[in-house]
Amino acid sequence: MMDYKVKIGLVPMRRNTTDRPKGTFLTWYSAEQRGEKFVKYIEENFANENVSFVDSKGLGHKDLIYDDASAAQIIERFKDSDVDAVFIINCNFGNEEAAADIAQALNKPVLLWAPLDDEYYVDGMRPTDSQCGIFGVSRQMQRFHIPFSHIPCCEVESDEFKEGFESFVRVACMVKNFKGMRIGQVGARPQPFFSVIWNEGELMEKFGIKIIPVNFALIEQRMKAVMDEKSPEVDEIADYIKNNYKLDDLTPQYIDRMAAMTIMYKRLFEEFNLDVISAECWTATPVMFDGLAPCTVYGILNDMGYLISCESDVHCAMTMAMLKCATLGKGKPLFGEFTVRHPENKNAELLWHCGPFPISQKAESGVDSTPRLVNQRSWFRGKDGKYTIARLDQESGNYMILPIVADTIKGPQTHGTYIWVEFDDLKKVENRLMEGPYIHHFVEMEGDFTKEIKEFCKYFPNLKYDSSLE
Repeated sequence: MMDYKVKIGLVPMRRNTTDRPKGTFLTWYSAEQRGEKFVKYIEENFANENVSFVDSKGLGHKDLIYDDASAAQIIERFKDSDVDAVFIINCNFGNEEAAADIAQALNKPVLLWAPLDDEYYVDGMRPTDSQCGIFGVSRQMQRFHIPFSHIPCCEVESDEFKEGFESFVRVACMVKNFKGMRIGQVGARPQPFFSVIWNEGELMEKFGIKIIPVNFALIEQRMKAVMDEKSPEVDEIADYIKNNYKLDDLTPQYIDRMAAMTIMYKRLFEEFNLDVISAECWTATPVMFDGLAPCTVYGILNDMGYLISCESDVHCAMTMAMLKCATLGKGKPLFGEFTVRHPENKNAELLWHCGPFPISQKAESGVDSTPRLVNQRSWFRGKDGKYTIARLDQESGNYMILPIVADTIKGPQTHGTYIWVEFDDLKKVENRLMEGPYIHHFVEMEGDFTKEIKEFCKYFPNLKYDSSLE
């Protein structure tokens, strides 16, 4: 299961120089004062239910890392604490050798920051030169081929710092969960869908991703077990469906089985320790379970925190997981495909699927905001707002991610779950999809996460950020 908690190692650093009196150049004193201030501020203002810190207290000289020995100390502490990312803070010029050694030893996402140099003395001296040193640190990272992120030189109390730091936390969460991801593959792909083919060996070799096969014989067995035990949880989920959807005449006969399938999938996640599932849906499930459709079940599971991509699309499952992590687990990704153009707006498109959107993402108003079940499938329009629309895919072993940002607009009411969105240039978007390796399946997440996706790609040499639409 994905873990949205991020533990960050804080590394306040100074230059390895001789000690100089206060008020002179590159002093230990100013670096020590700043290091204490920055670490305290960061820990007090950014620790929360998702973010925790491991600091350098008691290491180096007055908690500052400045040479090989102190670097070795903090490497050991961070390894013992199993940090997810490293934040290097230049309290004066910093130490480029130690910074690179720490980053290389831990092999985690790295954030570099030079705080604003704000001390100037009447005799012309200045004690820090933090920005100057960050260029040496970054060059050392480049020489070792260590990917890194950075916050531009600014004050720790500034909005710029806050935005940069919180964005890095999202990236660290994405990287943490993407490496070694466990994807459950339920059934085989629909026969005509050559477009969703994936390469299991490549995913393991390039990203450490493991595909866990779950055949339909096991699904049938697990489903029967849930139905036979007559769990109270089945009644609870059945009541949830009845109370939250307007039902047609066809759906009531399936509700208990929909509830049982929800529990069955939830148990699959737990039994096989899965992060996300890619499932065959409309060709096998109705045959196996006497007409039962899984669409709404996927939406209910999404609201419970369990992600399932439709139509055996492993690459979309990976994209769903990535965007979920970009929200630190708080967002609900939609599985909506490019379907038809807007009848009146040449730059607008219908992003639709037959019913897997989670009900928490329904529109707040309008005739198409009332959730309905039509032959078990959810019908409603998704939330209005700004969305990141993204897909990860590959061609000849070359993996890339295309992110697009678009705003919802009004459009004709239709069946299933959907949103209408407007692009800057839909013809350009269509041409890009036609050139590949992308298909019609995309993932939508409320908010703009293009910056995080771009930074995320830095940490995977086999994954390219596709900027062709920027």
